[in-house]
Amino acid sequence: MRLLGLDLGGATIGVAVSDPLGITAQGICTLHRRTHRKDMAALKLLVEKYETKAFVLGLPLNLDGSRGPAVDKVESFADHLRREFALPVYFQDERLTTVAAHKTLLENDTSRQKRRQVVDKLAAVLILQTYLDNPNTIK
Repeated sequence: MRLLGLDLGGATIGVAVSDPLGITAQGICTLHRRTHRKDMAALKLLVEKYETKAFVLGLPLNLDGSRGPAVDKVESFADHLRREFALPVYFQDERLTTVAAHKTLLENDTSRQKRRQVVDKLAAVLILQTYLDNPNTIK
């Protein structure tokens, strides 16, 4: 069963997909957010292309584990996904995934311009891979 991992941001959505066995996550793309309708249409193409059976959304908890205002936005987006696709949506704690993505890219001497293009996609990979490695974390 393939899962689609999403790193939801205000301007972009990083996207990753699992392999059919649910062992590894691979980055697909970074979607530039437009309108709700266009965002859902772009995700629909990916769901169909990869025959996705569920979503894994990064849950932006505060560093102390508490809920902040960003959590409400992600949960609202999850509700839209459930209504639009009738697929399960799971949550994965995403604390520091963007920081880890930047660190990985810096360690590999990735240029600043290239980092901007791929950081959200890499964050989605980290979110999805963490979920795949331990799927009973946050549902």
